[in-house]
Amino acid sequence: CGVMEKDSHLEKAAIRGAVWTMLFTGGLLSVVQVMVGPPLLLAERLLPGGGWVQVVLAALFSGWLYTQMFERAGRAVWRRRIWLLFSVGFFLQLLLGIYADSVFLMSGKLHFPIPGLIPAGVFYRGGMSFMPFLFLITILLSGGAWCSQLCYFGVWDNLAAGKSGKRQGIKPAARARIRWTVLVLFIFVAAGLRLFDIPAIYATVIAAFAGIAGVGIIVFVSHRRNIAVHCSSYCPAGTLVSYLKYVSPWRFRMNDRCVRCMACVRVCRYDALPKESVLKGRPAVNCTLCGDCLAACRHGALEYRFGRLSPLAAERLWLGATLGLFTCFLSIARV
Repeated sequence: CGVMEKDSHLEKAAIRGAVWTMLFTGGLLSVVQVMVGPPLLLAERLLPGGGWVQVVLAALFSGWLYTQMFERAGRAVWRRRIWLLFSVGFFLQLLLGIYADSVFLMSGKLHFPIPGLIPAGVFYRGGMSFMPFLFLITILLSGGAWCSQLCYFGVWDNLAAGKSGKRQGIKPAARARIRWTVLVLFIFVAAGLRLFDIPAIYATVIAAFAGIAGVGIIVFVSHRRNIAVHCSSYCPAGTLVSYLKYVSPWRFRMNDRCVRCMACVRVCRYDALPKESVLKGRPAVNCTLCGDCLAACRHGALEYRFGRLSPLAAERLWLGATLGLFTCFLSIARV
Protein backbone atom coordinates (compact mmCIF):
# COMPACT_ATOMS: atom_id res chain seq x y z
CA CYS A 1 0.00 0.00 0.00
CA GLY A 2 2.86 2.36 0.87
CA VAL A 3 4.54 1.65 -2.46
CA MET A 4 1.31 2.38 -4.33
CA GLU A 5 0.87 5.67 -2.47
CA LYS A 6 4.46 6.63 -3.29
CA ASP A 7 3.96 5.82 -6.98
CA SER A 8 0.73 7.81 -7.02
CA HIS A 9 2.47 10.77 -5.41
CA LEU A 10 5.28 10.66 -7.97
CA GLU A 11 2.80 10.41 -10.83
CA LYS A 12 0.92 13.47 -9.59
CA ALA A 13 4.20 15.38 -9.17
CA ALA A 14 5.19 14.48 -12.73
CA ILE A 15 1.84 15.68 -14.06
CA ARG A 16 2.05 18.96 -12.12
CA GLY A 17 5.56 19.54 -13.42
CA ALA A 18 4.51 18.71 -16.97
CA VAL A 19 1.62 21.18 -16.81
CA TRP A 20 3.88 23.92 -15.45
CA THR A 21 6.43 23.20 -18.19
CA MET A 22 3.75 23.39 -20.88
CA LEU A 23 2.47 26.73 -19.56
CA PHE A 24 6.02 28.10 -19.37
CA THR A 25 6.84 26.96 -22.90
CA GLY A 26 3.54 28.14 -24.35
CA GLY A 27 3.89 31.51 -22.63
CA LEU A 28 7.39 32.14 -23.98
CA LEU A 29 6.49 31.12 -27.52
CA SER A 30 3.27 33.15 -27.40
CA VAL A 31 5.35 36.25 -26.69
CA VAL A 32 7.53 35.39 -29.69
CA GLN A 33 4.46 34.82 -31.85
CA VAL A 34 2.79 38.11 -30.89
CA MET A 35 5.66 40.52 -30.44
CA VAL A 36 8.48 39.48 -32.77
CA GLY A 37 8.43 40.40 -36.42
CA PRO A 38 9.16 39.16 -38.98
CA PRO A 39 7.89 35.81 -37.61
CA LEU A 40 10.46 33.57 -35.95
CA LEU A 41 8.21 30.51 -35.77
CA LEU A 42 8.65 28.53 -38.96
CA ALA A 43 5.00 27.47 -39.12
CA GLU A 44 3.92 31.13 -39.12
CA ARG A 45 6.28 31.83 -42.02
CA LEU A 46 4.88 28.96 -44.02
CA LEU A 47 1.21 29.57 -43.19
CA PRO A 48 -0.32 32.68 -41.56
CA GLY A 49 -1.76 31.62 -38.21
CA GLY A 50 0.27 28.41 -38.26
CA GLY A 51 2.48 29.79 -35.51
CA TRP A 52 -0.25 29.22 -32.94
CA VAL A 53 -0.45 25.57 -33.94
CA GLN A 54 3.29 25.33 -33.45
CA VAL A 55 3.00 26.98 -30.03
CA VAL A 56 0.45 24.39 -28.88
CA LEU A 57 2.39 21.44 -30.27
CA ALA A 58 5.63 22.71 -28.75
CA ALA A 59 3.99 23.16 -25.34
CA LEU A 60 2.61 19.61 -25.44
CA PHE A 61 6.02 18.30 -26.49
CA SER A 62 7.76 20.02 -23.57
CA GLY A 63 5.26 18.54 -21.12
CA TRP A 64 5.78 15.08 -22.57
CA LEU A 65 9.55 15.50 -22.27
CA TYR A 66 9.13 16.41 -18.61
CA THR A 67 7.32 13.15 -17.91
CA GLN A 68 10.07 11.19 -19.68
CA MET A 69 12.86 12.94 -17.76
CA PHE A 70 11.10 13.18 -14.40
CA GLU A 71 12.89 10.12 -13.04
CA ARG A 72 16.63 10.54 -12.62
CA ALA A 73 17.56 7.08 -13.89
CA GLY A 74 16.99 7.76 -17.57
CA ARG A 75 17.46 11.53 -17.58
CA ALA A 76 21.02 11.55 -18.88
CA VAL A 77 20.11 9.37 -21.86
CA TRP A 78 17.10 11.52 -22.70
CA ARG A 79 19.16 14.68 -22.35
CA ARG A 80 21.57 13.52 -25.02
CA ARG A 81 18.79 12.26 -27.28
CA ILE A 82 16.83 15.49 -27.38
CA TRP A 83 20.00 17.60 -27.48
CA LEU A 84 21.09 15.66 -30.57
CA LEU A 85 17.62 16.14 -32.05
CA PHE A 86 17.97 19.89 -31.60
CA SER A 87 21.41 20.02 -33.21
CA VAL A 88 20.38 17.88 -36.18
CA GLY A 89 17.26 20.02 -36.66
CA PHE A 90 19.33 23.20 -36.43
CA PHE A 91 21.85 22.17 -39.06
CA LEU A 92 19.15 20.63 -41.27
CA GLN A 93 17.37 23.99 -41.35
CA LEU A 94 20.70 25.62 -42.18
CA LEU A 95 21.14 23.33 -45.19
CA LEU A 96 17.53 23.92 -46.28
CA GLY A 97 18.10 27.66 -45.93
CA ILE A 98 21.18 27.48 -48.15
CA TYR A 99 19.96 25.08 -50.80
CA ALA A 100 16.16 25.33 -50.71
CA ASP A 101 14.65 28.58 -49.40
CA SER A 102 15.83 31.41 -47.14
CA VAL A 103 12.58 31.07 -45.18
CA PHE A 104 14.41 28.44 -43.14
CA LEU A 105 16.96 31.04 -41.99
CA MET A 106 16.27 33.43 -39.13
CA SER A 107 17.13 36.62 -40.99
CA GLY A 108 17.88 35.44 -44.50
CA LYS A 109 21.54 36.27 -43.93
CA LEU A 110 24.17 33.65 -43.19
CA HIS A 111 26.76 33.70 -40.46
CA PHE A 112 28.99 31.00 -39.02
CA PRO A 113 27.04 28.67 -36.71
CA ILE A 114 29.79 28.69 -34.09
CA PRO A 115 28.64 29.44 -30.51
CA GLY A 116 32.12 30.62 -29.56
CA LEU A 117 31.63 33.59 -31.87
CA ILE A 118 28.59 34.87 -29.94
CA PRO A 119 30.64 37.04 -27.52
CA ALA A 120 33.10 38.01 -30.26
CA GLY A 121 30.23 39.03 -32.54
CA VAL A 122 29.17 41.77 -30.13
CA PHE A 123 32.56 43.44 -30.54
CA TYR A 124 32.74 42.81 -34.27
CA ARG A 125 29.30 44.33 -34.93
CA GLY A 126 29.67 47.00 -32.27
CA GLY A 127 26.36 46.19 -30.59
CA MET A 128 23.95 43.56 -29.31
CA SER A 129 21.85 41.36 -31.55
CA PHE A 130 19.18 38.72 -30.99
CA MET A 131 21.56 35.82 -30.31
CA PRO A 132 23.70 37.44 -27.56
CA PHE A 133 20.48 38.67 -25.91
CA LEU A 134 18.98 35.17 -26.02
CA PHE A 135 22.27 33.77 -24.71
CA LEU A 136 22.20 36.04 -21.63
CA ILE A 137 18.51 35.43 -20.91
CA THR A 138 19.14 31.69 -21.07
CA ILE A 139 21.92 31.94 -18.49
CA LEU A 140 19.65 33.93 -16.17
CA LEU A 141 16.77 31.44 -16.44
CA SER A 142 18.64 28.14 -16.39
CA GLY A 143 22.19 28.73 -15.17
CA GLY A 144 24.69 26.59 -17.05
CA ALA A 145 22.15 24.64 -19.12
CA TRP A 146 23.34 26.38 -22.29
CA CYS A 147 26.43 24.15 -22.23
CA SER A 148 24.61 20.91 -21.44
CA GLN A 149 21.37 21.10 -23.40
CA LEU A 150 20.86 24.30 -25.38
CA CYS A 151 23.95 24.71 -27.58
CA TYR A 152 23.65 23.19 -31.06
CA PHE A 153 27.43 22.65 -31.18
CA GLY A 154 28.11 21.34 -27.67
CA VAL A 155 26.22 18.08 -28.08
CA TRP A 156 28.94 16.77 -30.39
CA ASP A 157 31.58 17.51 -27.78
CA ASN A 158 29.44 15.77 -25.16
CA LEU A 159 29.10 12.69 -27.35
CA ALA A 160 32.84 12.67 -28.11
CA ALA A 161 33.54 12.63 -24.36
CA GLY A 162 32.17 9.09 -24.29
CA LYS A 163 30.63 7.01 -21.55
CA SER A 164 31.52 6.52 -17.92
CA GLY A 165 35.08 5.54 -17.18
CA LYS A 166 38.53 6.99 -16.68
CA ARG A 167 38.60 10.68 -17.55
CA GLN A 168 41.79 12.65 -18.09
CA GLY A 169 40.91 16.01 -16.65
CA ILE A 170 42.74 19.31 -16.94
CA LYS A 171 44.16 21.04 -13.87
CA PRO A 172 41.84 23.89 -12.80
CA ALA A 173 44.60 26.51 -12.96
CA ALA A 174 45.63 25.42 -16.46
CA ARG A 175 42.02 25.35 -17.61
CA ALA A 176 41.40 28.86 -16.33
CA ARG A 177 44.46 30.17 -18.16
CA ILE A 178 43.39 28.50 -21.40
CA ARG A 179 39.79 29.70 -21.16
CA TRP A 180 40.56 33.34 -20.43
CA THR A 181 43.34 33.47 -23.00
CA VAL A 182 41.04 32.16 -25.73
CA LEU A 183 38.18 34.48 -24.69
CA VAL A 184 40.39 37.57 -24.66
CA LEU A 185 41.96 36.56 -27.97
CA PHE A 186 38.54 36.17 -29.62
CA ILE A 187 37.40 39.56 -28.32
CA PHE A 188 40.60 41.39 -29.28
CA VAL A 189 40.60 39.94 -32.78
CA ALA A 190 36.92 40.81 -33.29
CA ALA A 191 37.40 44.35 -31.97
CA GLY A 192 40.52 44.78 -34.10
CA LEU A 193 38.71 43.70 -37.24
CA ARG A 194 36.08 46.36 -36.61
CA LEU A 195 38.48 49.07 -35.45
CA PHE A 196 40.73 48.79 -38.49
CA ASP A 197 37.85 48.14 -40.90
CA ILE A 198 39.37 44.88 -42.13
CA PRO A 199 37.54 43.45 -45.21
CA ALA A 200 34.86 40.90 -44.37
CA ILE A 201 36.64 38.13 -46.26
CA TYR A 202 39.45 38.13 -43.68
CA ALA A 203 36.96 38.02 -40.81
CA THR A 204 35.31 35.07 -42.55
CA VAL A 205 38.60 33.19 -42.85
CA ILE A 206 39.43 33.81 -39.18
CA ALA A 207 35.96 32.69 -38.07
CA ALA A 208 36.26 29.54 -40.18
CA PHE A 209 39.65 28.80 -38.63
CA ALA A 210 38.18 29.20 -35.12
CA GLY A 211 35.40 26.77 -35.99
CA ILE A 212 37.76 24.22 -37.52
CA ALA A 213 39.99 24.44 -34.45
CA GLY A 214 36.95 23.73 -32.27
CA VAL A 215 35.99 20.69 -34.34
CA GLY A 216 39.57 19.46 -34.14
CA ILE A 217 39.49 19.69 -30.35
CA ILE A 218 36.26 17.70 -30.25
CA VAL A 219 37.56 14.96 -32.55
CA PHE A 220 41.11 14.60 -31.29
CA VAL A 221 41.17 15.88 -27.70
CA SER A 222 37.72 15.39 -26.16
CA HIS A 223 37.47 11.86 -27.51
CA ARG A 224 40.92 10.91 -26.21
CA ARG A 225 40.53 12.48 -22.77
CA ASN A 226 36.91 11.38 -22.31
CA ILE A 227 36.14 14.97 -21.33
CA ALA A 228 34.18 17.67 -23.20
CA VAL A 229 37.32 19.77 -23.65
CA HIS A 230 35.86 22.05 -26.32
CA CYS A 231 32.99 23.18 -24.08
CA SER A 232 34.88 23.26 -20.79
CA SER A 233 38.20 24.71 -21.92
CA TYR A 234 38.08 26.25 -25.42
CA CYS A 235 34.69 27.76 -26.26
CA PRO A 236 34.48 31.48 -25.27
CA ALA A 237 30.72 31.18 -24.87
CA GLY A 238 31.27 28.28 -22.47
CA THR A 239 33.70 30.40 -20.47
CA LEU A 240 31.10 33.15 -20.09
CA VAL A 241 28.46 30.62 -19.08
CA SER A 242 30.74 29.16 -16.39
CA TYR A 243 31.10 32.51 -14.65
CA LEU A 244 27.93 34.39 -15.57
CA LYS A 245 25.76 31.50 -14.37
CA TYR A 246 26.24 32.78 -10.83
CA VAL A 247 23.85 35.65 -11.61
CA SER A 248 21.22 32.94 -11.91
CA PRO A 249 19.58 31.71 -8.69
CA TRP A 250 20.31 28.05 -9.49
CA ARG A 251 23.05 26.24 -7.57
CA PHE A 252 24.35 22.67 -7.49
CA ARG A 253 25.93 21.39 -4.29
CA MET A 254 26.94 18.31 -2.30
CA ASN A 255 25.39 17.73 1.10
CA ASP A 256 26.77 15.99 4.17
CA ARG A 257 25.68 12.56 2.90
CA CYS A 258 28.67 12.48 0.52
CA VAL A 259 31.01 9.57 1.42
CA ARG A 260 33.68 10.44 -1.23
CA CYS A 261 33.00 7.26 -3.22
CA MET A 262 33.81 9.21 -6.43
CA ALA A 263 31.00 7.58 -8.43
CA CYS A 264 30.02 11.04 -9.67
CA VAL A 265 33.54 11.65 -11.01
CA ARG A 266 33.20 8.79 -13.49
CA VAL A 267 30.05 10.12 -15.14
CA CYS A 268 30.83 13.85 -15.34
CA ARG A 269 31.80 14.72 -18.92
CA TYR A 270 32.65 18.33 -18.08
CA ASP A 271 35.42 17.58 -15.56
CA ALA A 272 33.39 19.52 -13.00
CA LEU A 273 33.81 16.86 -10.32
CA PRO A 274 37.52 16.15 -9.98
CA LYS A 275 38.62 14.59 -6.70
CA GLU A 276 39.68 17.98 -5.31
CA SER A 277 36.20 19.43 -5.87
CA VAL A 278 34.48 16.43 -4.31
CA LEU A 279 36.67 16.77 -1.22
CA LYS A 280 35.72 20.45 -1.02
CA GLY A 281 32.04 19.57 -1.28
CA ARG A 282 31.14 21.54 -4.41
CA PRO A 283 31.54 21.13 -8.18
CA ALA A 284 34.13 23.13 -10.10
CA VAL A 285 33.23 26.34 -11.90
CA ASN A 286 32.68 24.49 -15.19
CA CYS A 287 29.66 22.57 -13.83
CA THR A 288 26.81 22.91 -16.35
CA LEU A 289 24.06 21.69 -13.96
CA CYS A 290 23.37 18.82 -16.37
CA GLY A 291 22.57 16.48 -13.46
CA ASP A 292 24.07 13.31 -14.97
CA CYS A 293 25.75 12.65 -11.63
CA LEU A 294 22.46 12.51 -9.69
CA ALA A 295 21.60 8.98 -10.78
CA ALA A 296 25.18 7.80 -10.23
CA CYS A 297 25.18 8.88 -6.57
CA ARG A 298 23.65 6.18 -4.37
CA HIS A 299 23.77 8.34 -1.26
CA GLY A 300 21.65 11.28 -2.41
CA ALA A 301 24.57 13.61 -1.84
CA LEU A 302 24.08 15.83 -4.90
CA GLU A 303 21.28 18.36 -5.13
CA TYR A 304 19.98 21.46 -6.85
CA ARG A 305 19.27 24.55 -4.80
CA PHE A 306 17.06 27.54 -5.48
CA GLY A 307 16.41 30.01 -2.69
CA ARG A 308 14.41 28.44 0.12
CA LEU A 309 12.95 25.65 -1.99
CA SER A 310 13.70 22.09 -0.98
CA PRO A 311 16.42 20.44 -3.11
CA LEU A 312 13.85 18.17 -4.79
CA ALA A 313 11.53 21.08 -5.60
CA ALA A 314 14.50 23.06 -6.95
CA GLU A 315 15.52 20.11 -9.14
CA ARG A 316 12.06 19.73 -10.62
CA LEU A 317 11.70 23.47 -11.18
CA TRP A 318 15.07 23.55 -12.95
CA LEU A 319 14.08 20.59 -15.11
CA GLY A 320 10.84 22.29 -16.17
CA ALA A 321 12.53 25.62 -16.88
CA THR A 322 15.31 24.00 -18.89
CA LEU A 323 12.98 21.79 -20.93
CA GLY A 324 10.80 24.82 -21.63
CA LEU A 325 13.81 26.75 -22.90
CA PHE A 326 15.00 23.73 -24.87
CA THR A 327 11.66 23.45 -26.64
CA CYS A 328 11.71 27.16 -27.44
CA PHE A 329 15.20 26.76 -28.89
CA LEU A 330 14.00 23.81 -30.92
CA SER A 331 11.23 26.05 -32.29
CA ILE A 332 13.12 29.25 -33.06
CA ALA A 333 16.89 28.70 -33.07
CA ARG A 334 18.14 29.13 -36.62
CA VAL A 335 21.05 30.81 -38.33
